[in-house]
Amino acid sequence: MDNREEYGFFAMLDRMQYIGRWALMRNSRTENIKEHSFDVAVIAHCLTILHNRFGKDKEGAILPDPYKVQAYALFHDCTEILTGDLPTPIKYRNKEITKAYKEVESEAAASLVELLPDDPEMRAEYLELLDPSQNTEEEKLIHKLVKAADKIAAYIKCLREESTGNAEFAAAKESTGRIIREMNMPEVDYYMDHFVPSYGYTLDKITGRDA
Repeated sequence: MDNREEYGFFAMLDRMQYIGRWALMRNSRTENIKEHSFDVAVIAHCLTILHNRFGKDKEGAILPDPYKVQAYALFHDCTEILTGDLPTPIKYRNKEITKAYKEVESEAAASLVELLPDDPEMRAEYLELLDPSQNTEEEKLIHKLVKAADKIAAYIKCLREESTGNAEFAAAKESTGRIIREMNMPEVDYYMDHFVPSYGYTLDKITGRDA
């Protein structure tokens, strides 16, 4: 690699802060995909730890590296720098739209890695994070964990909006909560039951100072 060259890959990723989520909804506080990705990465890491603890004694269980899952989660929305955040009702309206949008995401991922040094191995590493394959059982599980974390982060966003008195997110909260429970994943249920309720608490209640 030429030490004199300059590359815009990470500067482009930094622009995730300018891409807003929930574009069709009235927000009391705007959320961007950069902060959302941090939330998803934190949740996905925890879900993987829980998954591995629940599955460690099961024969043949797949136990992914929590930090690997965290990395995939951190990059899961990076292509939206180029594509924008397409609202969920449109993205999943039918199979044709979903397939077409996936193709656009793959092209966006390819465009982003071109901003890296012309090093095939380095580009391949980041392309896998931006446009992950799902060929092995472990890859499919990682995708499932990241998707679950993404839904939980969306549910928490709905809780935050609800706490401000914004009723705009009531239906989204109900439908997202139903989708999460229908995943039938013990690690997801544990997070929802034991970690999510405190997101609606005051600071004093979170820290136990209001007892």
